[in-house]
Formats: sequence, structure tokens, C-alpha cells
Amino acid sequence: MGGSKVQGKILIIDGISTNRIVLKVKLTAAFYDVVQAGTMAEALDMIRAEKPDIVVSALDLPDGSAAQLCATLRSSTHTESLPVLVIACTSDKEERLHILRAGAFDVMNKPVNETLLLGRVRNMIRAQNRLAEWQMRDDTSCALGLAEAPSEFVAPGKLFLVGSDAAPLQGWTRQLLPQLRACYTVTLLRDAMARLHAGTAPDAVIIAQPEATDQIDESFRLISALRASAHTRDIALLIVQHAPDPLRATAALDMGADDVMTKGFEAEELAQRMQFLLNRKRRVAQMLQSVRTGLREVVNDPLTGLYNRRYAMPYLTRLIERSAGNHSPFAVIIGDMDYFKRINDQYGHASGDAVLVEAAKRLRHAVRGSDVVARIGGEEFLIAMPSTCVNAAHDIASRICTTISGTPFAIPGASKPVSVTISLGLALGQDTSLTNAPAPERVDALLDRADKALYGAKLQGRNRVSLSRPESRPAA
Repeated sequence: MGGSKVQGKILIIDGISTNRIVLKVKLTAAFYDVVQAGTMAEALDMIRAEKPDIVVSALDLPDGSAAQLCATLRSSTHTESLPVLVIACTSDKEERLHILRAGAFDVMNKPVNETLLLGRVRNMIRAQNRLAEWQMRDDTSCALGLAEAPSEFVAPGKLFLVGSDAAPLQGWTRQLLPQLRACYTVTLLRDAMARLHAGTAPDAVIIAQPEATDQIDESFRLISALRASAHTRDIALLIVQHAPDPLRATAALDMGADDVMTKGFEAEELAQRMQFLLNRKRRVAQMLQSVRTGLREVVNDPLTGLYNRRYAMPYLTRLIERSAGNHSPFAVIIGDMDYFKRINDQYGHASGDAVLVEAAKRLRHAVRGSDVVARIGGEEFLIAMPSTCVNAAHDIASRICTTISGTPFAIPGASKPVSVTISLGLALGQDTSLTNAPAPERVDALLDRADKALYGAKLQGRNRVSLSRPESRPAA
């Protein structure tokens, strides 16, 4: 199994070795790095040493229970956000609620549907990676002395209930109100997108999956549309199935749903699941706000608004450390505007500044929300891409080249728009191979590889992506 194929690290906890082996085979076949523990005590030691992305635990353990494990993890700042999936032999409603209240993300009953299990795992790791990526940015703020006090808890404001029939949703609202205080709005599936974009985006959307096939397809289109829209992509999204359907539940998770209730509506469980999602959403929002407000003046480039070198270097250090801990791939791009000196010489420095501002705007649009873009020199940019394999990194780099070169730049001092291009050097995180070296040396080695790749792009004709490492450095 190649390192670049590993999708994440999973800790399996079960006192019965055959159960661990069966589960490990399924997860390893799906390219996960799997570690095992037979007891809760062993698991806690393993979590500190191995730093898994998620935990899959049996309900009962030789020295405790899954609920006790969750409570222990939630009591520590180092493990409070670690997601736990519990595999149980009981379908008892109170037992499920007890485990969910203790902090488990989900409880799956045996026999476990393999397709849904892998869908749950993918969903949990994606969410955990997103949280970890923002945590790295927040940790960088703290390292720079810019930490902010956490915001106080605020009750959820707006929850939308969406379905093909309003009457049962009204009944859901009456049952949910005593469990989860919020402003509930019921809307039909056909009207949902228009209603959701009419004002401030809600905190969450709960979709009651219809029974009719054509309406189920419409609900899936809604999931995709919500995640594709900048207005609604960050809302918490929970699907309630009228009857268990593992294939459609897995599809919903893969399309962007945060959670799926496969056994129909149950007010207490839905409220508990929704509270978990809302708390996670708030945590990401708080870290994002901390980064935006605490860092803006100190670590943002005043011309382009991108991060500057002061922020980028400690961020790279944390990215390397995190990727070394969980064996996740990442990539770094160094980009340099081609023939930028000619623009300054021909049109003036104000025009050069306008090119940099527009280039920064296009860079932000070309990358993903989890990627970090910084201006690290005059016309030099850095893009750090966590949890990214070589193919995805190369696709993003190619998109950057096209985004910059595809439309000429309208700049002051020029009678017509000017064609501008950028050369990119791409380096993969796993290439650093300096796991025992001090962090600054690892950052330097990574940037040196990206820098050499950049010069390769210049030598090969510019306006391209390169992984080559030539010896000589050409003119910009």
C-alpha cells in the first residue's frame, strides 16, 4: 500500500481480537492506516502515540464502555474533537442516546453494512481534517501571540426543515422544540433553494428524505446545490431517512451531508445529533474568526490581503508535524509571476501593484477553502495544500496557471488588457524525508524542492507547473 494512497489513520478498539481483525481487513482494503487496541487503557495510550483521525470502538470494552471512552476523550483539550464511531449489538433507544450524549458521533448496529460503514468513515475523516486544518491556523495564531478568548456559547438561531410534505415536518418541529431551542422554518423541497437564499443562511438544514424516487433524486440535487453555494456550503446538514437505505445514506454522506439518521425521525436523537453538528460548526467558525481578526493586520500582506511570510512559515511547520503524525499527504506550490519586471518598467509600479492584487484574487478563487495562500516575496506566492495527493495538487496548480493566463489583466497605464502568466513549482510533503530534523530544516528542505521545481518551470518556457529540480536559476 503506497503512502500516498492512505486516506487516514483509524484506531479500532475491541476486546475480541477476531472482531478487530475483520474490521481491519475491511478498512485496510479501503486504504486506511489501521491500528488496534484491546482495552480502553491501551486505546488512550495509543491515541497519544499514534494520533488517529477517528476511533471505531466496540460498545463494551474489558475495562469500561464506549460511553466512558467518549467522556474521557471529551474531558481533554487534546482529544475533545476526536470523532468516535461505536459498533453495537443493541438497538436500544436509551442506550444509543446515552452513547451519543457521551460524545460519540454515531452508533452502528451489527451486522454492519460495509458500504455505509465506509461512507461514515469517509465522512468523519473529512470533517476531522477540516477541523484540524482550521486548528492548525488557530495554533499558528497562538504561536504568534495573537490568541483570542473563545466566544461564549450561543444557542442555534435558524434551523430549516425541508421535505415533500409540510404536515409531518410541522409535527417534527413541535417535538424538537423542547429538545433543541431554535427558530424552526418548514419549507417544501421544491422551494428550498429559493427560501435558503432569501436572507441570512440558517445554522442547519434537516432534510426529510422522500419516499418517491423522483423526489429522492430532487433531495440529492439539493444536497449538491447547498454544498456548491458559497451562501450555504458551511451549514450543518442532516438527512432523515423514512426507512433504512444504506446505499442512499452513503450517497448522501459522500455528496456532503454531515450526518444521516437511517432509522427515521426520533426527536431526542435528532436533537442530540444536531447539537453535535452545531457545536462543531461553531468551533470552526470561532477559529476562522480568530484567524481573520487576530491576524489581519500582523500577518496579512497589506497590498493583496493574502497571508505573508510571517504567517506562512509557522503554518508550514505545523502542517509538516501534523502530516508526519497521521501520515497524510500534503503539497506546497511556489509561484512566481513571469516577466513581472517588464510590467513595472513599461507601465509603472502602480500597474505592477494592480497585477499583484488581481493575481491574488484569482489565486484565492482557484484553490480550495482549506488551502493557505501567502505572498512571500515581491511577485512570489506560496500555496500550502493539506491532505492533498499529487494528482489533486497538480490539478489545482494547472487550474492556477489557467486562471492567471486565461483572461488578460486590465491595469492602469495600459491602453488594453495585458496578458500575464505565472510559473509554478510543486513539491510533495512526503518528499521532505527529514522526520528527525528540526522543524525549520524540514520547512527549508520542502521550500528548496518547490523552489527548484519553480526554476524548472522557468527553464521549460514559463506559464507551467514543474516538478523538476534543475541546478541553474534563470531570470524571472
